[in-house]
Amino acid sequence: MADNEELRIGVYVCSCGSNIGGVIDPGKVAEYASHLPGVVLAKQNMYMCGDPGQNMIRQDIINEDLNRIVIAACSVRMHEPTFRACVAEAGLNPFLMEMTNIREQDTWVHSHEPEAALVKAKEMVSAAVAKVRHVEPLQAITVPVTKKAMVIGGGVAGIEAALDLAEAGIHTYLVEKELSIGGTMAQLNKTFPTMDCSI
Repeated sequence: MADNEELRIGVYVCSCGSNIGGVIDPGKVAEYASHLPGVVLAKQNMYMCGDPGQNMIRQDIINEDLNRIVIAACSVRMHEPTFRACVAEAGLNPFLMEMTNIREQDTWVHSHEPEAALVKAKEMVSAAVAKVRHVEPLQAITVPVTKKAMVIGGGVAGIEAALDLAEAGIHTYLVEKELSIGGTMAQLNKTFPTMDCSI
């Protein structure tokens, strides 16, 4: 962040239908967030990941000159790419967005104590806002990858792994310290229950 850049953080709280909104009031989380340092806008939406929610975020970034975004919603693993793309479409570096998971990590596990879940959601949003205050814009890079693999150990598992990799089109090296492959299996005379030869 440039030394003279004013922080203009937008916070967006999702209801996720009743997954979040059925346990806590997202409006109270947004109201709380609106008073955090650097936050100039805090809103809620029924489904933030849907087109109306994403359109709202994009328009707010442009109209309110937001330079940091916090999304309080569901799984980061599921929707971080969604929201990174959303803010990028509005011209904001996608790494100036922070998500916090108030569904799996809050309302799903604390549905039996909604007051405590509300406190936790506020704390999680506060932590995300504190973090996003210090993030820097990043640029994605492309790293060349050599599609080769080495499997160490020529036992049954190693042989199977090497075969699976080779079938996937990956040039594979199988390394075994003994004179022959097969591992413990190769030392057996017969295998149960068929009594077949083990080699």
